[in-house]
Amino acid sequence: MTKKVLLTSFATWEAHQVSNSSDDLLGIVAQRGLLSDRMHLARQLPVDFELAPSQAIATIQQFKPDVVICCGMAEMRKVLTVELNAWSQEVTHQTKVNLQKLLTGLTITEISEDAGRYVCNALYHCLLDYFHRHRLDIACIFVHVPILTPANTEAIAQDFLTILHRLKN
Repeated sequence: MTKKVLLTSFATWEAHQVSNSSDDLLGIVAQRGLLSDRMHLARQLPVDFELAPSQAIATIQQFKPDVVICCGMAEMRKVLTVELNAWSQEVTHQTKVNLQKLLTGLTITEISEDAGRYVCNALYHCLLDYFHRHRLDIACIFVHVPILTPANTEAIAQDFLTILHRLKN
């Protein structure tokens, strides 16, 4: 049976941002008719260190997914990046997903070991910590999405959809 998947994205946080590429990417998933009762979108989480994790955890408790794919925008990156780990001052948590295997054959996606110092890292760390503390067998990754352009959107969408397909089956 297909696994239950939760996809998250963020709202914008700067006045110059027309949209958040993480949310734009989830919009592409929705536009292509790939949603089902086994997939839930938590779109436009607030860019807030406390609200984003609390809203995501509340959604996880309600939806009970097998897989969580968090997405955030990385304005300075040029490719899709999947984060290996997230950290706080006390501890670093690593995804239990085999990223090398997950990303095999993808054209515009790389593994990153730096989830940043902002809300993306905070959300990822909180979720990995929550799953660890509650002994939940939930596969969780964080995907940083570069600014989407006419030149890169299709390649990024294809890689993301491949990641989604591999994790849900």
